[in-house]
Amino acid sequence: MTMAIDTATPTTSQAQPPTTPRLSSRDKLVLFVLCAAQFMVALDFSVLNVALPVLGSDLGMSASALQWAVTAFALPSGGFLLLFGRIGDLFGRRRIFLAGLALFGAASLLATFAWNPAAFLAGRALQGLGAAAIVPTGMSLLTTTFPEGPRRDKALGISGTLMSLGFTVGMVAGGVLTDTLGWRSTMGLLTVFALIVLPLAPGLLPESRTPDRPRLDIPGAVTVTGGLLALIYALSTAAETGFGHADVLVTLLAGLALLAAFGYVESRSAQPLVSLPMLRRRTIAWGNLGGLVTFSMMSTIVFVLTLYLQETLKLSAFETGLVFGVQGLASVVAGTYAPKVIGRLGARRTLVGSLVGQGLLTAALLGIGAGGASVWLATVAVSVASAFHLGAIVSYGLTVTSGVPNEQQGLATGLVTSTQQIGLTVGIPLLGVLATTSKDLLTGVHTVIALDAAILLVAAVLVALGLRTRTRTRTQRG
Repeated sequence: MTMAIDTATPTTSQAQPPTTPRLSSRDKLVLFVLCAAQFMVALDFSVLNVALPVLGSDLGMSASALQWAVTAFALPSGGFLLLFGRIGDLFGRRRIFLAGLALFGAASLLATFAWNPAAFLAGRALQGLGAAAIVPTGMSLLTTTFPEGPRRDKALGISGTLMSLGFTVGMVAGGVLTDTLGWRSTMGLLTVFALIVLPLAPGLLPESRTPDRPRLDIPGAVTVTGGLLALIYALSTAAETGFGHADVLVTLLAGLALLAAFGYVESRSAQPLVSLPMLRRRTIAWGNLGGLVTFSMMSTIVFVLTLYLQETLKLSAFETGLVFGVQGLASVVAGTYAPKVIGRLGARRTLVGSLVGQGLLTAALLGIGAGGASVWLATVAVSVASAFHLGAIVSYGLTVTSGVPNEQQGLATGLVTSTQQIGLTVGIPLLGVLATTSKDLLTGVHTVIALDAAILLVAAVLVALGLRTRTRTRTQRG
């Protein structure tokens, strides 16, 4: 089934021999700057998790208020991604990237020295705003610097590896830093990263923008940003309060209404923020579906396994971090081989296969129990699942961005990164809550694992069929 996809519409990476491309010294420096920035943002997603109880005690934040340490970052980082990606297209991607780095560094410094909850949450929100500028423009700079083919495959493989590794390293580093230097050191680490990357970026990164200067689609920007903000708020809050609360229902409905309004506005705009014909491209639609599922299902598994390892198996935070450290090493290995696999199989077939592999290894976690030996099964299964997850990350990014003109790369990568952020946000509220509200934690964890695996396998079938339909249509027209 998937063979037809790649035979009928070969990707650029398939046309190239499956050899490892050489990067020049300057290419390596550019890649270092872009990947370091992406790693820094990925680190921010998880480095604070272990520190939350200590942070709350120090700043006087209640347990219910601690969710805002995460939500304050997630709201602007997800809500403004598309907008900043488009602004970078129009006014200069390097310019917006550098502004995002500067804002992120200053916000991390504020969070490090926060004297009360309001100052800390302001720092987190500004970090999220900086991340919303860094991620889409950084990805656009990567895809415009490295042309389609083995060099881009390798660059995206390294970038995807470091993003996945950053999330895992954050969990390990958060525990170590909190135990040794205190919770403020987790935010200080991000400040150090920003201070390293920011001075290097101006001299290495080329400026790029669209050749023409169309007007910014203000109605589209307002509706999509408002819709994403409302949707992320509703899903993040539901993780703590459930979907029955009025504020969750109101913001969820408002988010859906604003996104529907966005679609209407874009269909009538002469210069839309998002090209609806682009969204109708099957590589973009089905590729982003694969990305949404792989991110949301892996974040859910990490969440429920963290609960299981600490609550059921009674592992310490540090020991739990070590389990996910093995997962991070598996991601590094997978990132090394992902471009080679894509070179041989093609991005689309790799995406489908990776979703299947992640689903099967997730299903293997149904074997975990209350005995201490289950830690080995959990470690091996989640690590191999993460290797497939990394393959899905790289291949879905290539599927979505391949064939997109340079002047629209910011939009395409904005969609890619929006998918990542929404995926990281929706999985835990939708599935993780089944574990936290279950009378028996282990039973709840098994329920989540079963649903997680099923969603991955169903998504693999849908993505394969969707891309195959595109191939058959083109073949018939030809």
